[in-house]
Amino acid sequence: MIAAKKRNLQSVLITLAILIILNLIGNSFFHRFDLTKDNRYTLSETSLNIIKQVKEPLSIKIYMEGDLPAEFKRLQQETRELVEEFQAYNSNINFEFVNPLENKDASMDNIKTLYMKGLTPVNITVDDKGKQSQAMVFPWAIAVYQNKEVNIPLLKNIMGASTTEKVIGSVQHLEYSIADALNKITKEKQKKIAVIKGNGEIQDVFIAKFLLQIRESYHIGPFTLDSVAKSPVNSLEALKKYDLAIIAKPTEAFSDAEKQVLDQFIINGGKTIWLVDQVTVEMDSLYNDAGATLAFPRDLNLNDMFFKYGIRINPDIVKDEQGSPIKLATGEQGSATQYQAFNWKFAPLVYPESQHPIVKNLGGIKFDFANPMDTLKNGIKKTVLLKSSQYSKKIGTPTEINLNIVTEETSPNHYPNTGNLPMAVLLEGNFHSVFQNRVLAFDQNNFEATGKASKMIVISDGDIIKNQLDKNYEPVELGFDQRSGNLYDNKDFLLNCVNYLLDDTGLINIRSKDLDLPLLDKEKVYENYTQTQVITIGLPILILAIFGLVFGFLRKRKYSR
Repeated sequence: MIAAKKRNLQSVLITLAILIILNLIGNSFFHRFDLTKDNRYTLSETSLNIIKQVKEPLSIKIYMEGDLPAEFKRLQQETRELVEEFQAYNSNINFEFVNPLENKDASMDNIKTLYMKGLTPVNITVDDKGKQSQAMVFPWAIAVYQNKEVNIPLLKNIMGASTTEKVIGSVQHLEYSIADALNKITKEKQKKIAVIKGNGEIQDVFIAKFLLQIRESYHIGPFTLDSVAKSPVNSLEALKKYDLAIIAKPTEAFSDAEKQVLDQFIINGGKTIWLVDQVTVEMDSLYNDAGATLAFPRDLNLNDMFFKYGIRINPDIVKDEQGSPIKLATGEQGSATQYQAFNWKFAPLVYPESQHPIVKNLGGIKFDFANPMDTLKNGIKKTVLLKSSQYSKKIGTPTEINLNIVTEETSPNHYPNTGNLPMAVLLEGNFHSVFQNRVLAFDQNNFEATGKASKMIVISDGDIIKNQLDKNYEPVELGFDQRSGNLYDNKDFLLNCVNYLLDDTGLINIRSKDLDLPLLDKEKVYENYTQTQVITIGLPILILAIFGLVFGFLRKRKYSR
């Protein structure tokens, strides 16, 4: 008996010693195990680096609590599990789920407060076995750090998608949304962006939404090329202090001196985004009694620059059967006027086919009177990011653009090998100056003919960056078309362009992360509702009951002897 007690005590002590040793080892080595097939909860290296930047308490308030529709419960659960991962790596990160509609008396005040902060709710129709009802959901979160606050969108608005499809797309972007928000409020701005002015570029009010978005991560400022005429060298030195230059839909020709300033900025490693229209035509000019306008070539004096860099923007217009919807008045005029949606072929709706991180997993991107581009062989790496559909072609200019084209009947035979026209191209490499072996526009002691490694993106449509104005002349969301009510992915595309050119490629790679999210087929569930309930609820209970009976029987049999 005494020997047995000694053996038991020895076993207990050995077990305790092993547990203590394992505990010490566990405290020294931290690791999270992700058993999902697609490594859904394995944070990227970029996210982990951003988490390390959080040195003080950071709070995240998530407005997705309460009685949510089934799809949003999935989004809620995925959000909870992901922020728990963030918290596991840094205890300074705290979060809470809040129901803004919990208190009926204060709910209206809460809704107004969230509205003022830019957190708009989503009204959805809930279909429960044929019974429909309306529900309001706030798929947003707010992160606060060192008195700085940033909104985190949890629901990605995908044009034409069902609520379930939107939730799936949103889960794909959750890590990016949270990591991007944390990066904005924990990292000091370092990169500088110049918005080029002086050649009839788009007014600030029409690119306000884009500027507000990039201002959260980068320093931005207008840079007027008017000073080049008086002091070109000083203008060039001032521009060199910026990391990226955005040239948004210029309408006036560039002088050779202005071109030299931009050229030497590029040659010295500066990044650029060119949004250029080689044809003069505007959508607003079509809304007249004739319903027509003239499109004619625009000379910006940039052709030689683009040719030297390896690209050519043709003075033609892309006509695409995969166009964007446009609403036009039909029937009698006056109070009985009705509006009908038509396919507008001069506004190509592009769904990216490239797997490049800039465009991967993006939805439709809307163009307006885009121009086709050609890529030229010159040693520069070129990646076509966006192109027209298979059933598209280029229309030469000058030409008349008429609204009556919406009634045109066409077939695939009208597009024999004319489609897939490049409209956005990424260029990477060591660019050669357009002024190489040419007379300089102004004397420059440090002129460089061959440049450092650099990158640029050329987009053959300036309107892709343009936001519309509401009836109060306030900017609406970039990519939102008030005429059709559709929201396109123009903003995400341009933000990806900026991030990529400024080497924030880690965030883009998070955005393009692929997840496998299996879903139930609702139609089959409704058809086999009782059977589904029995399998998912009744069967586990039955198995548990059988296990309990067997366990009880064996236990009684063992100890009754």
